[in-house]
Amino acid sequence: MKVAVLDIKGKETGRSAELSDAVFGIEPNDHAVYLDVKQYLAHQRQGTHKAKERGEIAGSTRKIKKQKGTGTARAGSIKSPIFRGGGRIFGPRPKDYSQKLNKNVKRLARKSALSMKSKEKAILVVEDFSFDTPKTKEFKDILTSLGIENKKSLIVLGDSNNSVYLSSRNLKGSEVITSSEISTYKILNANNVVFLEGALEGLESNLNKK
Repeated sequence: MKVAVLDIKGKETGRSAELSDAVFGIEPNDHAVYLDVKQYLAHQRQGTHKAKERGEIAGSTRKIKKQKGTGTARAGSIKSPIFRGGGRIFGPRPKDYSQKLNKNVKRLARKSALSMKSKEKAILVVEDFSFDTPKTKEFKDILTSLGIENKKSLIVLGDSNNSVYLSSRNLKGSEVITSSEISTYKILNANNVVFLEGALEGLESNLNKK
């Protein structure tokens, strides 16, 4: 599958990039995509939620009123969950939400997500670029030239580039990552996926591993 390579002005350079059918042209596996997105979202949860139960509340242990003759129910502790300031019944406890997923399933999910974007004509290939210093305005101008300034975009670099990353950080709808950081969730969450030329070879190599 061939895709025209664009320059940072959004114009065709006269060159084309060959997208591997094994990565961008497979029949999407919806269940693999579901499992990978589910794992990604689960890993975003810190799991540090905690509420004190009655055994953890600081307070007196004396019996707060006599057993009989009050006309109300028996009560033996001010830390009881039925009183204000008492412990919580079956409150949340710290929990690890991480899930395991086979590497081959994760690769299949990412290839499925990329194939979905390819069918939607939502993949762009742009020649490699960089900035001498971080410039948000210059980065925004590139998005405008590509016609994606008002859409969620995922820009995939071949190698880490701090200037490009910092230039994009203030733009809410745009995210810059390297090809090794790509995930099924990020692909599907973007309206357009923009690959720099240098990112394609590494991406296809990683996703085609046995």
